[in-house]
Amino acid sequence: MGEDEEKSTAVKKPTRPLVRIVLLLMSHRVIVSFLCCIAGVVALLILPILAKKTYISENALMPGSANPMLSGQDVADANKLVTEIMGLKSQGNAAGIEIPSILVKRVLDLGAEASQFQFHAQPNKFHPLHFFSGPGHELAHQNTTCSWPAVSTVGIIRAPRGDGKESIVLVTPYNPLKPDAGEALSLGLAYSVFSLLTQVTWLAKDIIWLAADSRFGEHESVDAWLREYYSPRFDSPGKVHGSLCLAKNHFDELEDNRVAGEQPLESFRRAGTMAAALVIKVSGNKKSEDSLSIFAEASNGQMPNLDLINIVNHLAVHHQGFHVKVGKLWPLLYSKCLKKIGEAIEFLGNFAGNFNSQWNFGVSVGEYVEGAATLASSLYAQALGIPTGSHGAFRDYQIDAVTLVISTKASPYNYVKKSEFLLRSGRLVEGVVRSVNNLLEKFHQSFFLYLLTGPNKFVSVGVYMIAFALLIAPLPIVAASLYSDAVKGDPNPDTSKSSSNSNSTNSWRWLHAAKTVFIVHIWAVFVALYPYYISQIPDITSTTCILSWILLSMFSLHILYSTLGSPPSSNSTNCLPDTKEWAVLKSVMISGAFTGLSLMSVVNFAAAEIGALLIVPLCLMAQPFKLDFKTRTPKSLTRLACNVVLGLSVFPPFAFFLVKGLSEGFSRANFGEFWNWVESLWLWNSATYLYVMLVHLPCWVLCVRIMLHHC
Repeated sequence: MGEDEEKSTAVKKPTRPLVRIVLLLMSHRVIVSFLCCIAGVVALLILPILAKKTYISENALMPGSANPMLSGQDVADANKLVTEIMGLKSQGNAAGIEIPSILVKRVLDLGAEASQFQFHAQPNKFHPLHFFSGPGHELAHQNTTCSWPAVSTVGIIRAPRGDGKESIVLVTPYNPLKPDAGEALSLGLAYSVFSLLTQVTWLAKDIIWLAADSRFGEHESVDAWLREYYSPRFDSPGKVHGSLCLAKNHFDELEDNRVAGEQPLESFRRAGTMAAALVIKVSGNKKSEDSLSIFAEASNGQMPNLDLINIVNHLAVHHQGFHVKVGKLWPLLYSKCLKKIGEAIEFLGNFAGNFNSQWNFGVSVGEYVEGAATLASSLYAQALGIPTGSHGAFRDYQIDAVTLVISTKASPYNYVKKSEFLLRSGRLVEGVVRSVNNLLEKFHQSFFLYLLTGPNKFVSVGVYMIAFALLIAPLPIVAASLYSDAVKGDPNPDTSKSSSNSNSTNSWRWLHAAKTVFIVHIWAVFVALYPYYISQIPDITSTTCILSWILLSMFSLHILYSTLGSPPSSNSTNCLPDTKEWAVLKSVMISGAFTGLSLMSVVNFAAAEIGALLIVPLCLMAQPFKLDFKTRTPKSLTRLACNVVLGLSVFPPFAFFLVKGLSEGFSRANFGEFWNWVESLWLWNSATYLYVMLVHLPCWVLCVRIMLHHC
């Protein structure tokens, strides 16, 4: 019995299936990495095919269920306002005083509440300690000079059937110093809808009309008003600061000119919590049809609830006859490569349809190319993390908002065409307001994470995340496999002492690799902060800024390596061809890249998607050049060439220069524009800036470090 027990204990326990699968993947890491990367790219390319048609999830919205009430009289009143504003166009700065006065008077004549909000231009500078706050929020406590302020006019309608807890916002940005025809039409359009809403009895939510003075920027005007709306500051008990100057200003002049007995203007008025916001802009159009462009991207890839876009598109197309457009990357529309892919997809779809009609993809070449161009635009706009309009200020407060840019061929001096345009556009805005007014709660039924492939087609997060998952899936497998192969000791150890020394050496290698990665990431933090100090230098050009940034970064990297310690490969006593320190370093670097990409996917999924497309192939293929030179096989030489190309193209300034040159021509591209691009990222507090500096750049430096490994 004793011998049987010893035999049974000597038998090894069977390996679990999951462990066997992992070991199998690790042993075939090259083919697994290749297949996953190819599958990830293919998954991105077929997203236009997988796009679904939009639908309205919230039944309470009921767009178009009621007949529009906007009448010819409302349009006639709006025409008078447009004519009056256009008459002030020639007065220059005097229009900046007259237009707010006209708007206040008309709002009060309608029986609504009117107020005015004044604010000053804020210095637009990068501040590293306030990176994650909203755009401009870190500037709220800075002192401002008593220069002539911008004056935004606010009109409020109290809902007859509401309790004052919710509101809908209409925003019309305009520059009172240089009002153009489009801004005059947008003010007239909003006024016609506002005039109608003062008369209806079905309103359950308050209506706020913000005529935003955009002389300092459209986003800044809306953001300043929202800051005061949600976060008022009190300089003394009972006194709202509101960015007002003590000197006599435009608001004081309005109060002095008011007729005795009229309702006095208050410095600031509020309504209920904002359920949704529409930013309305009008622009000229030389084409034969009126069109509507929808802009929805906000800071760090935030998007409004898809139902808001759906009701705008539904009412514009099916009720008012507008041609609805969303953003496209126009160079892709003429891409021969995309056309070839579209032709292949169309052929495969028709071929599959011959066997089963349900398998027909039903996507023509034109539809695929247009969907891919729209998808790329949506992906890029979200990844950039910069709002595409002043609606982004609302999204920072978790308010669903979009910008509607209505293009018209009607001349502001053609009364008939202008009236027809105002009637159609006004009924569109009225329909959207009426749908949002029907909601009993905030938008929540539809999607918040999605990519648009057209005004009526989208790809949800459950579909487009597959491409990202496939791209980063090889990273942990390759990291584990490299570390496992590199830290194996002597395959035939003679004594326990040699085994102990081998284990000690393996631990030493891991610590040195982690130390190297840590040094590079500490250096990346300094690199991310350098622009704050470089931007303080007066009269410095963008080209000089980028060159100074690169030189300062190289110098600081050298200093950090000298002070905190050199990488293990520089130690000649352990620099042996078979030690594979570079493999351990690559394993730790890949683990860091996987962690950084995963964290970025939580903050801005689109930025993580594009980042994975760029950095994952380089991380997987990085290998010392000397190893490829020694073998000199076609495979090794091909890998060496790929590493050189990837190493150059993934370097951020060079990648920007390459993309800019291919899209706009190399004669117009220069490295100085990279500084302007990066400056826009940090000024808007885009998390993409942190990704580029703290994840992408360290991975590139470590990959170059591995390629130049001299063992």
